[in-house]
Amino acid sequence: MPRWEEMTPDERRAQLWTSWCAPANATFSSLAAQKAYQERTTRVRDAIELKKAPDRVPIFPVVGWFPAYYAGMTPYDMMYDTAKLHAAYKKYVVDFQPDAHMGIMVAPPGKFFEILDYKLYAWPGRGVSKDVGYQAIEGEYMTAEEYDALIADPTDFFLRAYLPRVFAALGPLRMLSPLTNILEIYGGFSAANILPFGLPDVQASLKALMAAGEETLKWIGTVAAFEKEMTELGYPDFFGGGCKAPYDTLSDTLRGTKGIMVDIYRRPEKAIKAMEAIVPLMVRMGAGGAKQNGNPIVFMPLHKGADGFMSDAQFKKFYWPTLKAVLLGLIDEGCVPFCWAEGGFNTRLDVIKDFPKGKMVWGFDKTDMARVKKVLGPVCCIGGNVPQSLLDTGTVDEVKAHIKGLINTCGKSGGYIVMTGASFDWTRPENVKAMIDATKEYGVYK
Repeated sequence: MPRWEEMTPDERRAQLWTSWCAPANATFSSLAAQKAYQERTTRVRDAIELKKAPDRVPIFPVVGWFPAYYAGMTPYDMMYDTAKLHAAYKKYVVDFQPDAHMGIMVAPPGKFFEILDYKLYAWPGRGVSKDVGYQAIEGEYMTAEEYDALIADPTDFFLRAYLPRVFAALGPLRMLSPLTNILEIYGGFSAANILPFGLPDVQASLKALMAAGEETLKWIGTVAAFEKEMTELGYPDFFGGGCKAPYDTLSDTLRGTKGIMVDIYRRPEKAIKAMEAIVPLMVRMGAGGAKQNGNPIVFMPLHKGADGFMSDAQFKKFYWPTLKAVLLGLIDEGCVPFCWAEGGFNTRLDVIKDFPKGKMVWGFDKTDMARVKKVLGPVCCIGGNVPQSLLDTGTVDEVKAHIKGLINTCGKSGGYIVMTGASFDWTRPENVKAMIDATKEYGVYK
C-alpha cells in the first residue's frame, strides 16, 4: 500500500471510508450488531457520495445536553463524573437508536477548567447553574495591534499571548522567549531563552498544565471506552475530526464579534491575512483527527457567516474565501467536510455550491430546504432542517408530519440526512423518538 503522502485525494478518502465502515480492530457484541453497524455506515456513505440512493434516509440528531436531562442528570454531573457521562450518552444512543452518534461532545472535565482557571467560558457549577450548559464570555483576547504577531507566527502568538489570557494559570508563559530563538550554545543564546523555565511562576504554570493533562487523560479514557462500546453495539460515530472557519476562529475566541466587525472596516487586509494564516492550521487540525480516528467526516460549525451577520459582499470577501480554502484542503487530504450552517444561509447558497460532487456535506438550521435541494443537491449531500422549537414544544404528530415533509422535499434520489438544525437540550423525549421513527418509516427508498 502506498504511503499517505503518495496517495491521491480519492485514494485517501477511500481508505478513510473503509476504516470507518469496516473498523479493523472492532469486536462486535453480536453478528446482528456487526450487520447493523455496516448498514448504518453504508447508509451514510451512500447518502454523502451521491453515487446511489441509500436504502433509506439516514437519521442523525445533533444532541447537546439532552443525554444528561434524559438520564435524570445535570450538565454538572456530566462534567465532573465520567461514569455518569458514559452512562448518559450510552442510554441516549441505545434507547433512541440513531444511525450515528456524535461522540461525547461534552468538553474536557470541569476540573481541567478549574486547574487552568479558564476565562473564555462559564461552565456548570462555575459561573452558571449546575443545571445548565456552557456560556461563552466573549472579549478581545487578541488586540487589534497584534495582527502582525498572529500572522507572522500563529503558534508563538497562541503560546505566549493568547493562552495566558484565556487560562489565568498560564499567565506566566508570557515571560517565555520565542522557542525559535533556541538555536545553539554559542554566546549563551539558548541559555538566556531557557532561563524563564527556571522561574517559580513559569514552573507553576507547567505544573498546572501537567495536572490538567492528568484530568484530560481520565476523560479521554471515558470517551474512548464509550466509542468502543458503541461500535461493538453497532453504532458508528458520525465525526472523525473537527475544525472551524478561519473567520470564526478570529471572531469567536480571538477578536470577539464586536472586534472582528470593526476590523473588516478599519483593517480589512490585516484580517484577511490573519485568516489566510489560519487556513493551514485548520486543515491540519481537521485532517489530523480524521486520520487518527479512521473516519473521513470533519465537523465544522459555522457561527458568523449566517444571513444577517454580514452583507453578501462581505461574505464573499471575508468569510467564504478562507472557508473554501479549508474545505478544499480537507478534501485534498481525503476528508469529507461537514459544514453545519447555523442560522440562515438563504442568501449564501449560490456562493457555496461550487464543489466536486459527493465530497462534502452541508447541514442547515433555518434555510429554505427546497431551494437547498435545488441548488446544492446536485453536488453534495444536504442535512437539516428539524427546528429545535418543534422538538421542544410540538406534538408527536407535528414532528412526524414535519419529517415526512422534509423527506418529500429533500430526499428524492438520495443525498439527504435528517438532522436537527441546532443541538438540543431540554427536549421532549417523545419528540426525539418521533423524529427518528418517522425517518425510518417515511425515508425508505423503494
